[in-house]
Amino acid sequence: MLAAWILHGVEMILSSEEAVKTQQNGEKEVNSKAKKPPSAVSKDPRSAQRPDKGLRQAERGPKGAAKIPSPDTKRERLAESRDQQNGDGPSQRHKHKAEKRKAMDAYVQPGKWTNKNKRVEEEKKPTEPDIWFDDVDPDDIEATVGAEAADVVRKRSSVASIERVLIKEHAFEGLTRAIAVDCEMVGVGPDGEESMLARVSIVNQFGKCLYDKYVRPMEPVTDYRTAVSGIRPADIENGEDFKTVQQEVAQILEGRILVGHAIHNDLKILLLDHPKKMIRDTQKYKPFKKIAKSGRPALRVLCREVLNVKVQQGEHSSVQDAQATMRLYTLVKKQWEAELKASMGQRKDPKSPRKPRAKTDPGKAQTQTRETHDQ
Repeated sequence: MLAAWILHGVEMILSSEEAVKTQQNGEKEVNSKAKKPPSAVSKDPRSAQRPDKGLRQAERGPKGAAKIPSPDTKRERLAESRDQQNGDGPSQRHKHKAEKRKAMDAYVQPGKWTNKNKRVEEEKKPTEPDIWFDDVDPDDIEATVGAEAADVVRKRSSVASIERVLIKEHAFEGLTRAIAVDCEMVGVGPDGEESMLARVSIVNQFGKCLYDKYVRPMEPVTDYRTAVSGIRPADIENGEDFKTVQQEVAQILEGRILVGHAIHNDLKILLLDHPKKMIRDTQKYKPFKKIAKSGRPALRVLCREVLNVKVQQGEHSSVQDAQATMRLYTLVKKQWEAELKASMGQRKDPKSPRKPRAKTDPGKAQTQTRETHDQ
């Protein structure tokens, strides 16, 4: 009896334990079904093989409307799937794109359309109006813009610096006490050995141009000497008559100090004369000879050594040469004029002082005269 009761108790305990285990297993199955995401539940077994299905579902709008992906999105997806198959990451894809873009840019020729519909303009050499740099080192311009732009700036700055030295800005533009003359000549006769007047330029004391005319040749020109004179056939074809120019220049020179470099050549070609005491020739000024270390210094040498500017680098300009000559004169004007005044004073013979005469008594002087007459 006791054994039967014990056996019955053991069976009840075992049955209760099995009921508890069954209840726990049921709860686990319910929880696992509730936590499973909707995307994981799919009736179509092929959906598990399409990794982009989740992305397409994420692109749907708030109301479930399908959103059509753009072509760029499609390309990116294809590139991603291709990279996943090849084992390449996003960095490799971007690197490939950069290399492809660089190759396309190198392939595009000037004047062609690019893949972005942008016109590639042809490179043009800069011209003088295109360059507007002021007070900038040409070397810096060459490093940033190019050699052509630097050459334009150098040329412009050279001309501007020469003008600043030779011409006084905002100065009087009319006739002054001193004027400078320079002439350009062409060759006539056999082999162009003889010279004929082609251009005359006159500037005032401040470098302002007063007169600049081309002269029509009276004989056939055999050598225009363009490399030096800068004269071309079109310049003198319709030039002024020689006689007219000669008279106008003579009228300007009258009573004025004439400044020039080897001025005797200019007067000779103009068939004019001028008082020697009114001429200032920079070629013959002794201090300039010492500076240039030459008995007949060239104008370009004096400008380089005295004014620190370069003139006559190519074709000559009679206006610029006259301005340079005048600037040389005005630079030493006070000293030059003082030396001339002193030398002219020494040339004049000083008058001998009159000897004082002894005073005599008028009555006594008459008596002496009578005695002398009686004797």
